[in-house]
Amino acid sequence: MGRFPNIAASKAKTGAMKAKLYSTFAKEIYLAAKSGVPEVDNNLSLRRVVEKAKKSQVPSDVIERAINKAKGSSTDDYQTIIYEGFGPGQSTLLIKTLTDNVNRTVAFVREAFNKCHKSLGVSNSVSYNYDYLALLGSKDITEEQALETLLDNGIEPVDIEVEDGITIISLNLSDHYKAKDILDGAYPNIEYELDEEGYYAKDLIELTGEDLELFTKLYNMLDDIEDVTAIYHNVKNF
Repeated sequence: MGRFPNIAASKAKTGAMKAKLYSTFAKEIYLAAKSGVPEVDNNLSLRRVVEKAKKSQVPSDVIERAINKAKGSSTDDYQTIIYEGFGPGQSTLLIKTLTDNVNRTVAFVREAFNKCHKSLGVSNSVSYNYDYLALLGSKDITEEQALETLLDNGIEPVDIEVEDGITIISLNLSDHYKAKDILDGAYPNIEYELDEEGYYAKDLIELTGEDLELFTKLYNMLDDIEDVTAIYHNVKNF
């Protein structure tokens, strides 16, 4: 396919995975509400996070509690920190975290790498091989429709491809929401399987044998850390 390994894959979520998902969205909603007006109708950032939470089937009471927490006197402070690391073979990883305790988080991330006999890198040791893009994915439009509609409205996508029947449009960040508004206007019934921003490797590699097993172990250990919200990598067959 290209640059987005398994981006459209649908994975069953265990109870623990759901709990982590809810916790992550609660933090993001709290931050969005705390940084502006804690009202969905009057805070665009908050509205977008809430929309994504609902699409991910986060219960309404989790959303409401996070907003109400922001309305109160809470002084919780979360930071987004991205760690860069080297896995087996030529694999690399970017680990996105949302934390209120940096020392705790980096200790857990480093422990995962140490247990796999791999190492964290310094800033930009890995990220220079990744692009930060916005992705929109839908089954309701074709590649040709997406390209024509966006070009006619002054937006040039970075790339368009199809995976598992989903037309995936990669965009510069500045075009993300403008492109979505354009597509919404042109195709009123469009629904999105994918609507996110993240890091995507410029080049992908393939792992086999023990390297693939070790990468899987490392990925799962990182994914089990509560503060980890996303893991980006360059392994196309994972």
